[in-house]
Amino acid sequence: MTGDDSVTSNKAVREMEARVRELERQLGRKTLEVEILKEALEKSRTKKPTLLARACGTSNRAVPGEGGSTDVRRIPLELT
Repeated sequence: MTGDDSVTSNKAVREMEARVRELERQLGRKTLEVEILKEALEKSRTKKPTLLARACGTSNRAVPGEGGSTDVRRIPLELT
């Protein structure tokens, strides 16, 4: 191993360490983003039935039944 190999190896190690730090920062940002979006989704799920009830004037949604009559049933409001 010559002096040049040692310098090159040290440079490569520093570059890899810098890359690892950057990836860890990006992972932290994405993790925080996911947590924020999970909380927003949970809040939207709890508010959505209330908003729907206000918009429709009822807590259930009307679904057409047989013979054109209106059969009022609860429809789950799951987001996919």
